[in-house]
Amino acid sequence: MKLAVLSLFLLFLNGWTILCFRQDKGAAIAGRRRIPEKDLLGLALIGGSPGALLARHLFRHKTRKQPFSTLLQLIAVTQMGMGIGWFLI
Repeated sequence: MKLAVLSLFLLFLNGWTILCFRQDKGAAIAGRRRIPEKDLLGLALIGGSPGALLARHLFRHKTRKQPFSTLLQLIAVTQMGMGIGWFLI
């Protein structure tokens, strides 16, 4: 039961993250107000890193922006390490 709730939460969170990246890309093109990078990174930090990485690829958004790219990769690698460690315990 707990795993199902966690899975649904992560599915929703990653979908939301993708939508936020798409919205930010559209705002960048249109010259409108943007979503702060700290908010996008915050979504990745709480579990939306797969969605953030997918959105970067799909929308070609923030792919060369530094330090954003480095921080996002650091978050993703840390989460992967934690996930591997959790399964090994």
